[in-house]
Amino acid sequence: MKIENESQLRELYGYPKGRAKDKVLDHLEKHAINFIKTSPFLVMSTSSLEGNQDASPRGGNSGFVKIVDDKTIVIPDAKGNNRVDSISNIIETNSIGLLFLIPGVDETLRINGSAFLSTDTSYLKLFIEENNPPKACIVISVKEAFLHCAKAFMRSKLWEASTQIDRDTFPTMGQMLKDQLGSKEAPETREAMIERYRKDL
Repeated sequence: MKIENESQLRELYGYPKGRAKDKVLDHLEKHAINFIKTSPFLVMSTSSLEGNQDASPRGGNSGFVKIVDDKTIVIPDAKGNNRVDSISNIIETNSIGLLFLIPGVDETLRINGSAFLSTDTSYLKLFIEENNPPKACIVISVKEAFLHCAKAFMRSKLWEASTQIDRDTFPTMGQMLKDQLGSKEAPETREAMIERYRKDL
């Protein structure tokens, strides 16, 4: 059966209760702040007015996302490939969802809120010590902040060394793009790609 409405969904899953229902906060407290300060990686989710979805990885040193106050955080828009999918969506809808990860920690932190892109020096100066300071920042107003349980990471064993593959057995980015685009050029090697990327970190 195709689930088509909220009542069918709730009949199948029921409703959250206890901590699952009560844990959603409208601000950052000490544990959410500590999570953000410790995290070197997040996934940013956005959508356009037309409903086109995008999920984009963002990373840096631990604490690369800056906390202004208990309702405001700032993400540097680090140099990328100029597709600007996420920030185009933010300009259209001002909506954002974030999932913060910490290597070795199975729990995650979820933040949902409104966002805008800014070149204001009051935000840019937060990243003045970066090797490649950003041209702009994503300023987020927190509407929801809550910790997410460890089940997905326990199931995937993401941080366990035993689940890591031999990288040489997996196609390089250059080879995958060559095949996808039907290019006749020799694929870029992993070593060449890493060296090229390092210049923009």
